Amino acid sequence: MAISDYLESWKVTQREICEHLFVVPLSPLPRFVAGADAAFSSDKTTVFAAAVVYDREKQQIVDIAHATAPVTVPYVPGYLSFREGPAVLLAIGNLTHEFGVICFDGQGIAHPRRCGLATHLGVTLDVPSIGCAKSRLIGTYDEPAAAAGSTAPLMDKDDPIGLVIRTKDRTRPLFISIGHRVDLASAVELVLACRTRYRIPEPTRQADIEVAKLKRRTWHRI
Repeated sequence: MAISDYLESWKVTQREICEHLFVVPLSPLPRFVAGADAAFSSDKTTVFAAAVVYDREKQQIVDIAHATAPVTVPYVPGYLSFREGPAVLLAIGNLTHEFGVICFDGQGIAHPRRCGLATHLGVTLDVPSIGCAKSRLIGTYDEPAAAAGSTAPLMDKDDPIGLVIRTKDRTRPLFISIGHRVDLASAVELVLACRTRYRIPEPTRQADIEVAKLKRRTWHRI
């Protein structure tokens, strides 16, 4: 299939997903928070995914799940969820502990078509989801103050699409956006509630660690 054929199909899917997006407060904040992340093999033929469940009260991981899947579609900027999403969904589906929201290492509505990974998979699963990205995909912002907790709006022209937040003093900020069934205020509150001594909130930090472990184990066997 030509890239143009993929793009037309993917655009239709993203428009359909956005029609089912709900923005509502997440209250009260769930005790158990899932985190999900993915990575690709060096030859770009395999997707490695991990999902975890984090207990905010005990500040510990209570469930871990992995998944791998073959890469079946090409990389196109702005459509990463079609490439890594199937493996991430498998990993989330392998979790056995309950959770009330998923934090994704990626964008939610801070996306050219308002359908980043957190929105795409959040709507697909119909669970509350948050985009917690380490870098900006689109939008403009003023640098937040250096102190932890400082924020600045992320804007796409006149449209607010997220919040840039400093989670630790004098560290690079994170880019928080709505995925599904949350609003921006509760998304930011949850991210801050999942902080420990690291810049990245524990659910996505631990998911990233698990992906790296899975990748090392799999390629060591090969």
